Amino acid sequence: MIAWLEGELRERTPTRVVLDVRGVGYELHVPFTTFEVLPDEGKTVALHVHTHARDGALQLFGFATREERVAFELLLRANRVGPKLAQTLLSGISPAQLLAAIRAGNTAPLRAVPGVGAKMAARIQVELRDRVDELAVALASALPGEGTPEAEVGAARDQALSALQNLGYAKSRAEEVLNAAEAEVEDAGVESLVRSALRRLAR
Repeated sequence: MIAWLEGELRERTPTRVVLDVRGVGYELHVPFTTFEVLPDEGKTVALHVHTHARDGALQLFGFATREERVAFELLLRANRVGPKLAQTLLSGISPAQLLAAIRAGNTAPLRAVPGVGAKMAARIQVELRDRVDELAVALASALPGEGTPEAEVGAARDQALSALQNLGYAKSRAEEVLNAAEAEVEDAGVESLVRSALRRLAR
């Protein structure tokens, strides 16, 4: 099982990266929270990894921090929550917010995520409320985060639109919130646009 990878960042998109580790290219699926702290392509990056085996195939999911991976693996313990949905959840909810929501019985942040209805949100909260100790420990021991790199420019809106669609939002709805986000944020980089859009979608 692969638990950690360090190598040259060859490709980066809001939901997927490719790392060159000694000449071998590893594809990793990432939540948006990890994407927004990645360096530029060509730089060295290290990611915590969850290896998911299904039907004889392996999928790798990468995370910038250990607490993100712990939160991801916690979500997988809930009935009917697969890796794709867990990735989507962590793109809209930080590990700390997830912990707080589960402990408080507040399903609203979960219901705001595409693919999570009221019943599933309630199931996640009930099934995981007695299993959050490991996440709480990971958050308590986390080192202070490093600064977010400067947002990319250029095709930022197209990348932001693609990210929202990959997270399950309809194109029309994604375009609507991006229009509002562009008017709201001073920095029109993809990270700022997606973050602003996600805040609006969670309302």
